[in-house]
Amino acid sequence: MIQFYFLSIFFNVLAGYILVSGDESGPLEVRPGLSLNDEAVRLILGILCMVTGVLKLLSSVEGDLPVLGDIIPALVGFAAGFVLVFEYYRGRAGVESGGAESFNLMLVRNKKIVGAAAIITAALHFLFPKVLLL
Repeated sequence: MIQFYFLSIFFNVLAGYILVSGDESGPLEVRPGLSLNDEAVRLILGILCMVTGVLKLLSSVEGDLPVLGDIIPALVGFAAGFVLVFEYYRGRAGVESGGAESFNLMLVRNKKIVGAAAIITAALHFLFPKVLLL
């Protein structure tokens, strides 16, 4: 469906921008009172990005291969959303576990790379909609 195509590009760019810019960019105001640095906004965006990634795998644009046609944007969107959600819960949790620490080392510390991959993938997905795997 073309709607999931648009949502995938939109959420990948937005999540990628948040991950790349980090907290040092100051308040990212969308409108007065709504900041992209707000924890609740990041949580909601992360959940929407993950859901869109899963739904992107299940639906395909007409003329494209199911699942394989959009696997890279779906996986990158899911990973970017997972990093945003994991950051939220890591900040809220008082107990550290070994599994959480390995995810912290792998994804959260490399969140700028995940964010850059999300932006690049979204741009390529927008420019080349019928390329296999993209």
